[in-house]
Amino acid sequence: MAILCENALAQTQLSDIPNPLIGTKQVLFFHGRTTPFVTPPFGMTHWTPQTRVSRIRVLNYHYGDKSILGFRGSHKPAKWMGDYGHISLMPGIGEVQSMAEKRKLRFSHTEEVSKPYFYNVKLKAKKGNRIGVEMTATERCGIFRITFPDNQEPFLVIEASQNPDFDGWIKVDTAKGEIIGYNADRNSAITGPDLAGFKGYFVLKFDFEIAEFGVWNGDEKTINATEIIGKHVGAWIRPKQGTTTALVKVGSSFISIEQAQENLEHEIPHFDFERTKEETRQIWEKYLHRIEIEGGTEDQRSIFYSALYHSLLFPRQFSEYGRYYSAFDDTIHNGISYNDFSLWDTFRAQHPLLLLTAPEHVSGMANALIQMYEQGGYMPKWPNPTYTNIMIGTHADAVLADALVKGLKGINPERAYAAVHKDAMSPPDGDSLKRWDDRALWTGYEARAGLSWYKKLGYVPVDKTSESVSRTLEFAYDDFCVAQVAKAAGRQEEAAFFLERSRNYRNVYNAKTGFMAPKNADGTWHKNRKSGFTEGGPWTYLFCVMQDIGGMIDLMGGKEAFSKKLEKGFGGIFRYVHENEPGHHYCYLYNYVGQAWKTQQKVAKYRQSKYRNKPFGLNGDDDCGQMSAWYVFSSMGFYPVTPGSDVYAIGTPLFPKVTVRPDPENQSIEFVIKAENVSVINIYVQSAKLNGVLLESPFLHHADIVNGGILEFEMGKQPVKGW
Repeated sequence: MAILCENALAQTQLSDIPNPLIGTKQVLFFHGRTTPFVTPPFGMTHWTPQTRVSRIRVLNYHYGDKSILGFRGSHKPAKWMGDYGHISLMPGIGEVQSMAEKRKLRFSHTEEVSKPYFYNVKLKAKKGNRIGVEMTATERCGIFRITFPDNQEPFLVIEASQNPDFDGWIKVDTAKGEIIGYNADRNSAITGPDLAGFKGYFVLKFDFEIAEFGVWNGDEKTINATEIIGKHVGAWIRPKQGTTTALVKVGSSFISIEQAQENLEHEIPHFDFERTKEETRQIWEKYLHRIEIEGGTEDQRSIFYSALYHSLLFPRQFSEYGRYYSAFDDTIHNGISYNDFSLWDTFRAQHPLLLLTAPEHVSGMANALIQMYEQGGYMPKWPNPTYTNIMIGTHADAVLADALVKGLKGINPERAYAAVHKDAMSPPDGDSLKRWDDRALWTGYEARAGLSWYKKLGYVPVDKTSESVSRTLEFAYDDFCVAQVAKAAGRQEEAAFFLERSRNYRNVYNAKTGFMAPKNADGTWHKNRKSGFTEGGPWTYLFCVMQDIGGMIDLMGGKEAFSKKLEKGFGGIFRYVHENEPGHHYCYLYNYVGQAWKTQQKVAKYRQSKYRNKPFGLNGDDDCGQMSAWYVFSSMGFYPVTPGSDVYAIGTPLFPKVTVRPDPENQSIEFVIKAENVSVINIYVQSAKLNGVLLESPFLHHADIVNGGILEFEMGKQPVKGW
């Protein structure tokens, strides 16, 4: 029987279930703003078809577009952030076209295949000709198989740069059959410091003889020229006559041309497209099998594994075989690094999920954040790839605290404490003189902007610092996380200090209005009650106290009053907005007032209404996997309400059986979740047993999962009250 189960597992191709096109089409607010990336988990360079000229607020790929203008090695993590150090190539036939509007070719989604490990499309050239493009990728490299029509004049255009503020350089070497270059572009440069040494290096190698070549600058092409540097430049080549199948492999690096070549030699030393494709598929199989589901509909399975795919894309690896470029001191270092942390979003569920799905990466991610502090002065909030001052709070604190509290090895608590202590105690330069508006031009890293006021008054005043209410609430939560790191470092007095300061959320609660409210520096309430919030308003942040839920409940009048207020929060338009992250734990707060059945009701509602197996199937912004991580947790049946603690709140499972394998080194350790009688109607937990023992409260601990065991739910269509 065991042999049959193993064979069945081996035959299950989980890597073919995710749909990377979920979230790529905008229909009103139904848009996850995702990109169909081809990459292994946490790949340094992601490869994607490009339908638009990429920039901040413009994604590389939009499902509604009709044409493709290139295939891009991208480092753009989200719509609101920039790409950097990118490279793109585009095939064509006939006259060489360098500009995006002229080189683009139409395509149909009926001739498009998108998988985590593979992408395939047919491009419509002139006179009914088709150009086939297939691509697959490794962590730092990509390989393309391009099929040209017979008896045409094929060409390949390589774009080295597109930004008028940054130079690109490219060189054609026909003797070696390669093209090398770099791209110094950083779309987000205006929100961060100068980086004189930053470049994204690349090398392209071909399995065919180059018959013609040249370089281009904008619309101007120079045949037989081998090298050019400029703001919008590139190169072009023609294969020798009769070439119908062309293989192109591309190596990328942030260290040097030589390192890009080394990366390519290490990862794709051959021109065997199918071999690379299969190797990357097997990597996805390994990771996706760490959460194996049974039952459910085809759509539910696709949504689940698409969400798991999205949650495993970031942060990206930023080291290259023992070395890495640091965008925090503009220097090459020995060691391991990661980048593109969307921390304001991902500390809530995506980073906690990685502790269960990719723990072997988490210590490297945590140490990367500590290294950024040591090299740049603070841990970042949203590195892209350096400081950007995007979003508020210092939620790297939460990532370190969560990993340490949950027992992850490989993080030095003293180094971690030095980093979080700097966040918590050292205001940025000129703090009391600046308002620190969102996405302001770079004047220095803001860290906890308004911290000088927070330390003095116990809150951030609205008349001194923008987004003051949200900052106060998030600083208080971050203080809780600093306390946990202090405990891990054996600093009990410091832990007690920060734990007490984590209750500062009370200082912006207006008992008369029943809301968190903006307060002036003189202690008076601001006249505009909607001022001082980040991406929301008073309802958005009313329940945003994750670190002291019991204290928040008492502050609002006790369990009954709190429950009524929470119900109102879900009852009005734009009160609870699942499309944005601050409220992602709100559904689970009913567990803390003895009304777990309402948590189950709300989780089932938003799980069904906000996620669909369609290109417009993800509401809001996925933001490097946070929306997706909420779905993964909420489908399994539990959620990390308070990162920095070891507690999970139970919700309602979606599938009859889920098997979690949290230890990559010992896959025999399994945490199995069984849900008897679960269905679209039977969403309510009738009873729950952990390892055969009836659960008396709707909570789990991290050790319950990572040590292995069985969580058994009995489901029904009627709520069970009192749990």
